[in-house]
Amino acid sequence: MTAQDQPRDDWTALLRRQPAQVIDGQAQGPYPDVFEIICCSCGDDAGRDYHEVSPRLQLIRGPYPIAVGIDAFVTHLRLHDDEPHNGTGQSVTRSRSG
Repeated sequence: MTAQDQPRDDWTALLRRQPAQVIDGQAQGPYPDVFEIICCSCGDDAGRDYHEVSPRLQLIRGPYPIAVGIDAFVTHLRLHDDEPHNGTGQSVTRSRSG
């Protein structure tokens, strides 16, 4: 991963090539031809290896071939667009009482 590959401070989600191996938070070795979704709105952290995140985040991450990954990424972002927000960028859980 180079400095250009690093997420900016204002990122919420990214689709990146899945590293072959992460050691001390740094990608090592050749990259496979699969991609993963990293979503900070879901609590994920780009500095953590796939095996260090919860099964829920692993499910979101994938891996995906590129075309499927792009579709999954767009779909995932739309899920967050549908959530109500409290003005701070944090989603608010909807009450289902009626």
